[in-house]
Amino acid sequence: MTGVDKVRTVIGIIGNVISFALYASPTPTFRRIWRNKSVEEFKPDPYISMVMCSMLWILYGLPIVHPDSILVVTISSIGLCMELTYLAIYYVYAPRKGRLQVVGGLLLELAFMGVVAMVTLMVFHTHESRANFVGIFFIIVGFLNYTSPLTIMRKVIKTKSVEFMPFYLSLANFLNGVIWLTYALIKFDLYMTIVTGMGTVSGTIQLILYAYYYRSTPNG
Repeated sequence: MTGVDKVRTVIGIIGNVISFALYASPTPTFRRIWRNKSVEEFKPDPYISMVMCSMLWILYGLPIVHPDSILVVTISSIGLCMELTYLAIYYVYAPRKGRLQVVGGLLLELAFMGVVAMVTLMVFHTHESRANFVGIFFIIVGFLNYTSPLTIMRKVIKTKSVEFMPFYLSLANFLNGVIWLTYALIKFDLYMTIVTGMGTVSGTIQLILYAYYYRSTPNG
């Protein structure tokens, strides 16, 4: 292992730790659902979306698609298990409509991922062509994932309050983007660079908004 490889591995391990913290961030929400035995007004959409994102990261990082990306696979596999656990808790306490949404969303994602994986392995026969094919979906899902905080950002600007945009979550999003962007640049990976670059920009904007509107946020 060269010096560059060692640095990349260390950065990937740091990225795993930060990503784990992000995956774990909804834990208080689901502890509340478990305690109250009700999903209240919470929606399953973000967690269904993260299942898709995690599965694409796993597929993209597999040695048969994109070699030397095992640290991407490890954290994405852990994240996938955590998101499925959240959805299982949601399913237990959700009304019929919520349960159908969870089951329907997961079935659609599994069908989609099955088709993508089959085409990847049967139609494309080199690492480059496989990575290029999966990378397209990687970018699309990454774009949708990283632009989802726009709703909260708009709310911050409209209300001039950061009450609903926790600082540490915004900071973790920023650091996660920076770390994985660095990881992608060390052994240049176009698709990961684009996706993590979007994450870095999203996190940066959140921190700028927080700094600008923090003083105008009502205390309490």
